[in-house]
Amino acid sequence: MSDSSDAGDPGTDTLRTPIVAVLGHVDHGKTSLLDKVRGSAVIEGEAGAITQHIGATAVPLDVISDIAGSLVDPTDFDLPGLLFIDTPGHHSFTTLRSRGGALADIAILVVDVNDGFQPQTIEALDILKRTQTPFVVAANKVDTLPGWNPVEDAPIQQSMETQSDRVQQQLNQELYEIVGELSDHGFSADMYWQVRNFQQNVGVVPVSAMTGEGVPDLLTVMMGLAQRYMKEEMQVDVGGPGVGTVLEVKEEKGFGTTVDIVLYDGTIRADDVIVVGGENNPIVTEVRALLQPRPLAEIRTESRFEQVDEVMAAAGIKVAAPDLDEAMSGAPIRVVRDRPVEEVEREVRSELAEIAVETAEEGVVVKADTLGSLEAMANALEEAEIPIVRAEVGAVAPRDVSVASTADEDTHKTILAFNVDVLDDARRRIEESDVKVFESDVIYQLVEEYDEYVEEIEREQQETVLDNITRPARFQLLMDHTFRQNDPAVVGTEILSGTVKNNMNVVKFEGNEPTRVGQLKGIQENGEDVDEARAGSRVSLAIDGPTVGRQIEEGDELWIEIPEKHAKILEQELKEEIPMDEREALNQYLEKQRNRDPFWGK
Repeated sequence: MSDSSDAGDPGTDTLRTPIVAVLGHVDHGKTSLLDKVRGSAVIEGEAGAITQHIGATAVPLDVISDIAGSLVDPTDFDLPGLLFIDTPGHHSFTTLRSRGGALADIAILVVDVNDGFQPQTIEALDILKRTQTPFVVAANKVDTLPGWNPVEDAPIQQSMETQSDRVQQQLNQELYEIVGELSDHGFSADMYWQVRNFQQNVGVVPVSAMTGEGVPDLLTVMMGLAQRYMKEEMQVDVGGPGVGTVLEVKEEKGFGTTVDIVLYDGTIRADDVIVVGGENNPIVTEVRALLQPRPLAEIRTESRFEQVDEVMAAAGIKVAAPDLDEAMSGAPIRVVRDRPVEEVEREVRSELAEIAVETAEEGVVVKADTLGSLEAMANALEEAEIPIVRAEVGAVAPRDVSVASTADEDTHKTILAFNVDVLDDARRRIEESDVKVFESDVIYQLVEEYDEYVEEIEREQQETVLDNITRPARFQLLMDHTFRQNDPAVVGTEILSGTVKNNMNVVKFEGNEPTRVGQLKGIQENGEDVDEARAGSRVSLAIDGPTVGRQIEEGDELWIEIPEKHAKILEQELKEEIPMDEREALNQYLEKQRNRDPFWGK
């Protein structure tokens, strides 16, 4: 059954390769899975076997057909294959943008069948949900289940049938936990062979990147999904001017600064004038060379390029051209061809404007490795209600430290650095300043760490304020406990509520009129001098000023005098920070004052 009859107009409209992003938590096997598909060993050349940056790999239909075996009949498909974007983490997925949406047409979310959902899995899911990208889940590492007998490169159901009942039971349990987690995040999911409509349900494909089991199924599902639901979107005018996204900007020996791009529409040629999104303005330049890696090799790690005259969408290609130093990862790239340069510049500006981060007068400084991750950071900070004063792509530089250090609030003297370096001279300036830098390659961690830091600062500030503020207290002079009448008066008291401290002024209310009677000059408990006394304790107080029998009497209720400004801060900002009995004393004190003056302390 071939769909080639409705492949579109036989003119320049052609079906391009669907672009596939591979996402997932670190160590869950994204690169190993791609490796298995590619048959290459990119992983060997990577630090710590974690993919460091993004590239693209075209896997043609005949290769997919070879791997998938009986599961794929090539005559059922007229799409040319799949173009895999290999991301070092899902943040790069946000880099891959086209016309304001996700560049990837389809995604594979890799989940370790033993570990289940991890923080980055959830973050990847949020991005897939926000960009409405269809995806399947590759439940990886089935070969690590105790007692698993591998059947190299077999379709997964065939392999599962050869396993013991116990292993099958264990696998089903793990898989349905993944299905349950997807459900918790708002996705209806099932084993892929149970799914009838992949637009409404997420298919879960058990795989092993090590043994190749389930890989035929994964490729079959991806091809089927693209063929069935995305054919219209895959129709491009290959003869038209190329449109793409910059994945990475890097120095290339003999070529200077180059850009690795994914071309998702049209054609780019070796002598085209192009417009590329830059740090300050769009860059207008001319292609010097188009460098293509060998088939099934990775742009990131392959140094042996061949120069080609033109490339059609969809493809990963390295573009060498002058003046690319300020090009940005995640920025649009467009071929000018027979249109006015100004028109194309306007298009690039408007695309960049869509990604522009809203900044405030006050806030934190944000640096990220790509435009897409900058945007993802901005979204996360907006949700957390954290304002941004400056947001840029690139390493943390001295000027970022200068901006952060001028913030009015301590909590804003902060730089959040997502997946970028801190330049040495910036690091030196940070050490000499009161600027705090948070570095991570997981967005939610940066936000969490910053939130914890803010809470800590606020706690310290409140403690400082509380230490310097007069706290409320009420106490009663005990009968027959006058030890000295005056200079100073020394009396036995019971603290009814609040905290009594030395050097505080003491007032007595006649009705609602407060009269200052003196100042506390000493507190003794059980014959020992103490700095303060809390509610419930009986202490002797030395009060400088009054005479017992004149200004004060045994049995009187006295109060620590609270300045109006302090009362306002206590009521409006610190009420939750003080003990219940102090709160009670404050409320009574305010009530007395406001009976006299309704606006007192407001």
